[in-house]
Amino acid sequence: MARSATPEPRQTRYDVYGLGNALVDLEYTVDDAYLRDMDLAKGHMTLVDESRIDALAASLDDHEPKRRAGGSAANTVFAVRGFGGRGAYSCRVADDDLGRFFLEEFGNAGVLTAGTRDGPGKSGRCLTLITADAERTMTTFLGASAELGPQDVDEAAVARSAYFYVEGYLASSETGREAATLARQVAESSRVRTSLSLADPSMVENFRDALVDMLGNGVHQLFCNEEEALTWAGTDRLDIAVAELSDIAPFINITLGARGSLAVAKGKSRFAPGFPSQAVDTTGAGDMYAGAILHARVNGAEPTAAAGFANFAAAELVTRHGARLDQVADYARIKERYRP
Repeated sequence: MARSATPEPRQTRYDVYGLGNALVDLEYTVDDAYLRDMDLAKGHMTLVDESRIDALAASLDDHEPKRRAGGSAANTVFAVRGFGGRGAYSCRVADDDLGRFFLEEFGNAGVLTAGTRDGPGKSGRCLTLITADAERTMTTFLGASAELGPQDVDEAAVARSAYFYVEGYLASSETGREAATLARQVAESSRVRTSLSLADPSMVENFRDALVDMLGNGVHQLFCNEEEALTWAGTDRLDIAVAELSDIAPFINITLGARGSLAVAKGKSRFAPGFPSQAVDTTGAGDMYAGAILHARVNGAEPTAAAGFANFAAAELVTRHGARLDQVADYARIKERYRP
């Protein structure tokens, strides 16, 4: 049964309806030697089974992790809510401590969160391993999230949203792809703008065909970083990648790390410079960036102006540990400090 932590009137409209994995992030600080010893690809996300993540967690027993409800699209919707928007999120969790923690944390933030909880099993979790250079390496056990499917899509909420946002990580799951496709079709029929994040270079490398299926005949807005863009196009030239990605979406945002980002609008690319910051953890920077873009665009900002705000928000996030900020009020303070 889909249980909503924050029931709202059926006529409520949303800025963003998100669909993705429900994960509880467990954040650890490690060194490069640990990553080598554990045979983990630095800076990438690796999907693992339950025995592998249990073994990794056991190897970190002497570390005390910080726990946050998250997941890529979840972090983006949380940011939209934090910046003052209205968000809805559908996911799947198990009826366990982590699942209850996830729904409670998002519900308390004011996000309409529907998470299917159906008896035994384990909720998804992600070990986020942060090195001294602020790079993040993630190992993810999807748990109940692997069973996310079309039945978890709230079609009425999709139809009442300005944007439907989906994470590319769902490409790794057949039922997840089906859920994303259904939600995209509902969005298209309701004239709701669809946005998608390519999520991670490993998704582009290993699940490209599945991503193509999720994209259908194209989406309104596409998010990716430079490595994902170049990998998608099979090139080392960003202008070629931009041209190829423009066949997928009229609006594209490509993050360039500390340098800033590109805002591509109907084939025309403009650079938005980054903001100086002392990065300690880059986890979730892309999720924060996407949330800031969607919030700004819903409120009428032009693509380059939206990218400027998103660069600022991401630069603020990376100065602290964690894939998202702790409280809704933390996002409001970032928005108040921003000066175009």
